Amino acid sequence: MFKKVLIANRGEIALRVIRTCREMGIKTVAVYSTADADSLHVRFADEAVCIGPAPSSASYLNIPNIISAAEITNADAIHPGYGFLSENAKFSKICAENGIKFIGASPEHIDKMGDKATAKATMKAAGVPCVPGSDGLIEDFDACVKLAEEVGYPVMLKATAGGGGKGMRAVWKKEDLQKAWDSARQEAGAAFGNDGMYMEKLIEEPRHIEIQIVGDQTGKACHLSERDCSIQRRHQKLTEETPSPFMTPELREKMGEAAVKAAEYIKYEGAGTVEFLVDKHRNFYFMEMNTRIQVEHPITEQVIDYDLIREQIKVAAGIPILGKNYEPQLHSIEVRINAEDPYNGFRPSPGKITSFHAPGGHGVRLDTHCYAGYVIPPHYDSMIAKLITTARTREEAIDKMKRALDEFVIEGIKTTIPFHRALMEDENFLAGNYTTKFMEDFKLEE
Repeated sequence: MFKKVLIANRGEIALRVIRTCREMGIKTVAVYSTADADSLHVRFADEAVCIGPAPSSASYLNIPNIISAAEITNADAIHPGYGFLSENAKFSKICAENGIKFIGASPEHIDKMGDKATAKATMKAAGVPCVPGSDGLIEDFDACVKLAEEVGYPVMLKATAGGGGKGMRAVWKKEDLQKAWDSARQEAGAAFGNDGMYMEKLIEEPRHIEIQIVGDQTGKACHLSERDCSIQRRHQKLTEETPSPFMTPELREKMGEAAVKAAEYIKYEGAGTVEFLVDKHRNFYFMEMNTRIQVEHPITEQVIDYDLIREQIKVAAGIPILGKNYEPQLHSIEVRINAEDPYNGFRPSPGKITSFHAPGGHGVRLDTHCYAGYVIPPHYDSMIAKLITTARTREEAIDKMKRALDEFVIEGIKTTIPFHRALMEDENFLAGNYTTKFMEDFKLEE
């Protein structure tokens, strides 16, 4: 087992990893930018190293500084959390070259699954259902026109190096294809330095359902059931739940088998998710694979009593997984509390938290790095907390979430607490009747 783990991240996920390491008797090293000197992950780690100024490019994405921090503190492993360098094949490779274990996917797996066109081809070869579309990158616009006719409108153009909704365009008729092609390529080139495009059939009334998997160094994998992540804004998840209100036992078995098949086909090591789009007829199609821990991992932990960070660390240390698949025994919901103004287009709201009261009680979990007096920097993602409620039924979990949101006090900044409170009263949400288009019709009343 590792003696010391450096956490190459910040905020609540860094604190989350530190807690499990401490329970396992592993020393921890926090890295931080000058803007994060007062963050809780810096206070709770055994050691802390400043790796640069506030901008991510100069700190949390600065590979030489992070490797140097690991070397001077004699860390024998690095946990990347999510975001930043967690799916960076170069970083995973450099860790290995420096004798430091990367607690995550290998460079080969990150490369294979990180490029969406390659991932799709790999999953087709593994026998996992995929959305009809291009087999790889589209050569030119003429090929794009021909393929759209074959697949049938509506279609979705996607950047192969995309993420966060960048370089994506829905096209409903032939007349709109040229404009969508040009604008998507331009946006992708500016955002990722890669304007490669591929195409998929646009799935109508889609739900975004992911399967949590863990694979070990022997090539064995298991799944830990599903999470419904359909409530999104601009392709950014807002709330997640498990089990999905749309799921059936038969569908869970089929999707779980497909996810395990995908992981074992590539001999995947570590925690990851196989993400699917599910149409209104409960047909499911592979969308992408995330080769890291997910923001929403706590709800899986809550419904099957399983520490995913501990399992990540054990797998990285060469300990085999148990190999059994899991089904949710309870119901859990997570809402992401962002420093944003939901009444003003979700505009970011950095600044000083003047008052902070955390909700508590049975079945309530709060993952956060914030406290009264903490200053939220403007340089990073606006998520400041994850509130999770767990109960025997979905109805009880929702009631518990309402109470917890009412109890949660954050003053000095704007947050998305009012949005989530309104969501818990929404008729369609309460009925489990929602898709990835939910936010298009949702209106928050002041």
